[in-house]
Amino acid sequence: MSMQLNKYVKYGLIILLSTALILFTQQVKLLKNPDSTPVEWMTIMGLLTLWLFSMIGVLLSDLMKKAPVKFLKEFPMLGWVAVTSLIFCMCFDFFVEAIGYVDFLSITTPILTFAGISVVDRLVDLRKTSWKVGIVAVFVFTGTYVGSALLSELGLFLAGK
Repeated sequence: MSMQLNKYVKYGLIILLSTALILFTQQVKLLKNPDSTPVEWMTIMGLLTLWLFSMIGVLLSDLMKKAPVKFLKEFPMLGWVAVTSLIFCMCFDFFVEAIGYVDFLSITTPILTFAGISVVDRLVDLRKTSWKVGIVAVFVFTGTYVGSALLSELGLFLAGK
């Protein structure tokens, strides 16, 4: 029981750190661009809502691992968070309104940070692959960047800007 509680405390603190990073990023963006989404009381409520949905998703994921249905056992934790968010937001408009006060770009910063940290643990596995993977990666990254730039230029041209 104590080990399970420690797991939930650990997840809760990590998600709380994420919400703090979102708030920090939104504040920095507000300093650089005063016309962006301001930090208000509803922003805090939106972040607490996101934290709550994440914790409910973690709990559901653990509970469903004990279910006799294979699909429910293997359903990912992120899926449970999404289902929880969807159900609560469909039932209560308050959650949608509160999350609307959180700047979307501020949410992406901690997500990308944690994704980068999780990839760093697997760099040893990357060394075991062929050197040809590096060449392919360079072409993929370059093609993605150039493709995105061309699409955005086309969009700006069509918009007349």
